[in-house]
Amino acid sequence: MSNEKRPYKGGHGKPGHAGKPGNGKFSQGNSNQGSGQGEGGAKRKRRRRSGSGAGVNEQNRQQSQNSQRTQNQRSQGRPQKWDDNSRGDKKRFENRGENRNDSRAESRTGRRFDGLTSVERAARRAKTEHDDTKRGGGGTSQRNKSGHERNRRSMSAREFSAAAPSARSRTADTARATVFEVLRSVAESDAYANLVLPKAIRSHRLDHRDAGFATELTYGTLRHQGTYDAILRHCVDRPLEKVGTTTLIVLRMGVHQLLNMRVPAHAALNQSVSLAREKIGAGPASFINAVLRRVSERTPDEWYELIIEDAKDDTERMALLASHPAWIVRSMRQALVAHGRPATEIEQLLEADNLAPVVNLVALPGLGSLDEAREQGAVDGELVEGSALYASGDLARLESVREGTVRAQDAGSQLVARALAAAPLDGTDTAWLDLCAGPGGKAALLGAIGVQRGASLVANEAAPHRAQLVESSMRPLPEDSYTVLTGDGRQIRETLRKNASALPGSIEPGQLFDRVMVDVPCSGLGALRRRPEARWRKSPRDIAELLPLQRQLLDAAIEATRPGGVIAYVTCSPHAAETQNIVAEVLESGAVSLLDSAAALREVALHTEGANGESVSVLAGEKDPGHTPEIKVKKGAPAVKAAENPTTAQLWPHVHGTDAMFLALLRKN
Repeated sequence: MSNEKRPYKGGHGKPGHAGKPGNGKFSQGNSNQGSGQGEGGAKRKRRRRSGSGAGVNEQNRQQSQNSQRTQNQRSQGRPQKWDDNSRGDKKRFENRGENRNDSRAESRTGRRFDGLTSVERAARRAKTEHDDTKRGGGGTSQRNKSGHERNRRSMSAREFSAAAPSARSRTADTARATVFEVLRSVAESDAYANLVLPKAIRSHRLDHRDAGFATELTYGTLRHQGTYDAILRHCVDRPLEKVGTTTLIVLRMGVHQLLNMRVPAHAALNQSVSLAREKIGAGPASFINAVLRRVSERTPDEWYELIIEDAKDDTERMALLASHPAWIVRSMRQALVAHGRPATEIEQLLEADNLAPVVNLVALPGLGSLDEAREQGAVDGELVEGSALYASGDLARLESVREGTVRAQDAGSQLVARALAAAPLDGTDTAWLDLCAGPGGKAALLGAIGVQRGASLVANEAAPHRAQLVESSMRPLPEDSYTVLTGDGRQIRETLRKNASALPGSIEPGQLFDRVMVDVPCSGLGALRRRPEARWRKSPRDIAELLPLQRQLLDAAIEATRPGGVIAYVTCSPHAAETQNIVAEVLESGAVSLLDSAAALREVALHTEGANGESVSVLAGEKDPGHTPEIKVKKGAPAVKAAENPTTAQLWPHVHGTDAMFLALLRKN
C-alpha cells in the first residue's frame, strides 16, 4: 500500500494527489497517471470502472467537456452561454470564484472582504444600527394600554435622545428656534416673555419679518395654551403631564401654526420636526410628527366643537374656547358686575385678552418728543395726550427710547398717573411719593410732570433689582428733582427717616406728602394681554395671600399723606377683592373719602368735538369707566363730607383698549 499511488476522491476538477514511490513527496496528476502499479492496484481500478465508479467517471468527463467548452468561448471573445445542463456547473463556478476571492481577502486582512471602502463600511454599520434602533433594538420594549408594543425611551431631565444621531443634522429656522428658547425660559425659569423676547430677537439678529413671526408665535402659543392642550389630549396616548416640557412646547408651537397662523401644514410639520430634532432629539421628533399630523386632520372649528363636548357648564366651555382657567372666567364675570358693567360682556373681555396689544409710547412731558417715532410709522394715541401707537419693530432702534425720554407704557398706566397729578388739591403741592415704584414707568411720568410744576418725587421700591430699574427710568429727569429709595413700603416712614439726607431739596425730613401713588402688587389679571403666561401661573390662593399686603400698603400710603392730600390706589386687576373690597374697607374706617375718580380720568383723556361743538372726553358715554360703590361708614368714625359724585374707575381691554387698570382717588381726612 505504501508504494501505491492513491487517487484523490473529491474536489471539483481539482487534480488528484498521489504518493511517488521511493520518496515522501506528492506529485500532481490524475488517477490514471503514475508508475509502478501492482496487480492489486489494477484490480481496484477495474472495480472502480464498474458500478458506481463508472458513473462518477462519466460525470467527471461531462464536467471536463463543459469546462473546455467554456474556455473555448472565452478565448474566442464570445459571451458565455449556460444551457440547462450546465446550470449546476454555473453555480459551482460562481461559488468557487467567490470562495476563492473571500479566502484570499481573509488571508491578507484577517476579515472577510466585502468590496467596500472603509468610509462606506462605516456608513453601512451606522445605518444598520439606526435600523435596529427604529425596530426597537435600541430601547426598552414598552406596551401601551391597548397592548401594542412601542419603544419609547424614558424622558430624562434633559429629554435628549441618543438614538439616530445623524437624524439631528436637520436644523430649524432661526425664528422658530428663538421662540423655542423664549418659551423654554418662560416654562422652566418663570421668565416673562415680554422681557425675554426682545433680547432674544436682538441676540439672533432677526430681521423685521422674522421678528414679527417670532412675536406672534410666542404670544399666540402662550395665549392659546389652554385650548391647545385640550386639543392635544385628543391626539396623545398619555396624559400631557407625562409629556416632557420641551416636547410639549414644540407641540403647542406646531398647533398654533396649524390652526391660527397662515403657515402651510407641510411647513408647520416639517419645521416642528426639524426643531425637535435639533433641540430635543430624534425620538421626540417622531412623536411630534405623528401628533401634529393628527392635529392637521381637522379644521379649527372642528377641533373647537370636539373639545367642548364634555364641558360641564358655560364657564368651562368659555374657559376652553377662550383659553383661560375656569376660575379666572368666573372672577372676570363677577368683576364686570362689581364695576357696573353687564355680565354678558364676559366673552368680549376674554376675547380681548387674546388680542395682541399695540405698543403704546409716552413722551415724558417737557423732556421727550414723539417726532422720531412718527417718522418710523407711529401714529398718535387715541386716549391720552403725549402718546403714540407703534408697530414698526424693535423700540431700541429709536434714539429717544434709548435715551429714556420716550418709553413704552400702556395707555391705562398713563391715564392713572396723569389723573393723580390732575386731582384737585388745596394747599401745598411740592412733595410727591410713589410708594411701589418698580419698574418705574409711572414714576418717570409723575416725575416729569412734577418738574414742570415745581414738585419733587420720592420713588420707593422694595426689591433692589426693581429699584435699579426705577433709577434707570428716572435718569432723564434733573438729578435734584427725585430720589429713589429701597425699602418696604409698609415702613415708608422709617425708610424716609434713615434716608433723610438723600431727599430732594424741596422735601424736608419728616414732611408728609401732597400726592401719593400706591400701585400695589396684585394678581395682574388686568394685563393678561401683555403677559399671557400669567394666567397659567396664578391661582385664587395668590389673591388671598395678596389682600393683607394690599391693605397694609394702602394704610402706609394714607399715613404718609398730609391731611387734604390725595392718594391714588391703583391695581392692574379688576378682581373685586383687590379693588372695590379694599376701597370699601378703608372708606369704612373714615380715614379717607372717595373722590370722583372717573371724572379725573375723563379730564386727562383726549377730547373730541361733540355734536353741538362742545368738548367731549373720549371716556364719556358708553366708555365711561366710573362706578359708584356702596359706602358704609363705621359708627364713631368722624363725619366726612363726601365728594359730589364719589366714584371708582375701571378701564377694560374690550371697552377702552387698555389694560384693566383700577383707580380710586382718595382724600385724607
